[in-house]
Amino acid sequence: MRAPPKLGIRLHGGLAPRQCVELAEAAEANGFASVWFAENPLERGTLPALAACAAATRQIELGIGVWNPFLRHPAQIAMDASALDELSHGRLTLGIGSGLAAPIGRLGVDNRRPLAALRDCFAIVRAMLAGERVTYRGKVFAVEDVQLAYKPARPNLPILMAARGPSALALSREVADGLLVSNMCPPGFAAWAGAIAEPKRLVQYAPCAVATDRGAALATARPVLSGMLKTFWALAQRIPAAKASLVDHSGIAEADFAAAVARPAAALDERFVETFAVAGTVHDCRARIAAYAAAGVSDLVLTFVGPDPIGDMARFPRQEVVLESGAKAD
Repeated sequence: MRAPPKLGIRLHGGLAPRQCVELAEAAEANGFASVWFAENPLERGTLPALAACAAATRQIELGIGVWNPFLRHPAQIAMDASALDELSHGRLTLGIGSGLAAPIGRLGVDNRRPLAALRDCFAIVRAMLAGERVTYRGKVFAVEDVQLAYKPARPNLPILMAARGPSALALSREVADGLLVSNMCPPGFAAWAGAIAEPKRLVQYAPCAVATDRGAALATARPVLSGMLKTFWALAQRIPAAKASLVDHSGIAEADFAAAVARPAAALDERFVETFAVAGTVHDCRARIAAYAAAGVSDLVLTFVGPDPIGDMARFPRQEVVLESGAKAD
């Protein structure tokens, strides 16, 4: 029987740094193991929130999920990650991924070779974090005789890779310390991806709504899931791996996805909420956590989508869920 996953929370660019600090402090106080910072083009950058949370917390892991080499040069990634690790006294985990092509392409960036870019990025970042003087000429990125001007606090800082398709998963097995799986990927996808990537650590994102009444929790989750579904289904029309991650591992027919996208959020089929979210009563949420554990997920990182995320964190009883997940509580 697999150990239950550690629980974390996910923060995003819709939150101001001050809000991120409040949520990170609440997560630490409620025994969550990690807080992860998502970054997308034209939203708030993660650096201010990461630095503020590093200064405001003491024990909780800080995860970058993810930085993109098309938006940050690998040398800049190494510089910023090492400085944040120093500020947090060794609590940082770096996540790297190539992101969604369309919004990055609108910035005039040539992102047509994401796998080559990721390979180059990992090579440059790892060498720089190790304190080496680096000359590297890759297919996308190159550096000439560069070295951090200070001794990195932790030369072996862990680096995860966000991946979805078979080729990216195979690359993550080769270059990364673990795998980060995004929202809208059910437990079956995590199991399939883990079999290819063979990660030392598998971090999975999922939206979360918890309430004493199951129906109320599902109603809270529906608008968020509906928005995510529209985004990811549009992506699936262009990228086969994106469609496979939704359809092949969910038990939901492709025609049902197309129909769900056309419906109002309030009419979203309950199956989608049950499949792609951790939602319901505490008992329901525990069952979903167990499903992710069975799929090999080591860290389940939740985006609390209700109006009271701090209260929702507290609704996960430490003895029944958080401590069973392996997260540390005071």
